[in-house]
Amino acid sequence: MEETTIKVLLVDDHEMVRIGLAAVLSTEDDIEVVGEASGGQEGIRLAMEYKPDVVLMDLVMEGMDGIETTRRLLQQHSDCKVIVLTSFIDDEKIYPVIEAGAFSYLLKTSRAAEIAQAIRSAVKGQSVLESQVASKLMNRFRAPKQAAQPHEELTEREMEVLRLIAAGKSNQDVADELFIGVKTVKFHVTNILAKLGVEDRTQAAIYAYKHGLVE
Repeated sequence: MEETTIKVLLVDDHEMVRIGLAAVLSTEDDIEVVGEASGGQEGIRLAMEYKPDVVLMDLVMEGMDGIETTRRLLQQHSDCKVIVLTSFIDDEKIYPVIEAGAFSYLLKTSRAAEIAQAIRSAVKGQSVLESQVASKLMNRFRAPKQAAQPHEELTEREMEVLRLIAAGKSNQDVADELFIGVKTVKFHVTNILAKLGVEDRTQAAIYAYKHGLVE
């Protein structure tokens, strides 16, 4: 019986990382890299086009980060499995991306064989978690649960934008300070308003001061 090839999409804003992963995975007979994306928006578009079985997802990317990309991608292509492949194990990144639907969480220091095996495990419905990540998740479940605040849903980039909004910065000012496009700023502002449950930038600024998010 012929073995089914696993289709993999790479989403990472570092070209050399994508080249390295593609080269390594190309040596695996049962894995095929069907596409490479340098950002979240492109990743979602290619996922719709190629319908990959597994997406290897970076977390920290310009524009739409890996957390939001994972959330949006799985809303449109729920059958695929997202494997986070990152250098970060911060709580503020681990929990949101797992809640967004990430299936496995690996570090970029993982060996090639470990990444390939995680891909095979994902299509079988078996999650693989970096040991430090697994420990953090276990500790979180053991800790007493507290009611989550709306701003806890904000990504690191969205929090940066919120603080600048609270400082009275315009979209152009925010774009200049964070070295991103105005269109990207507007995208973040829309997400911030939705997550905080407020109607405009003024209410968002008031929320930020009320909850001690800015000095």
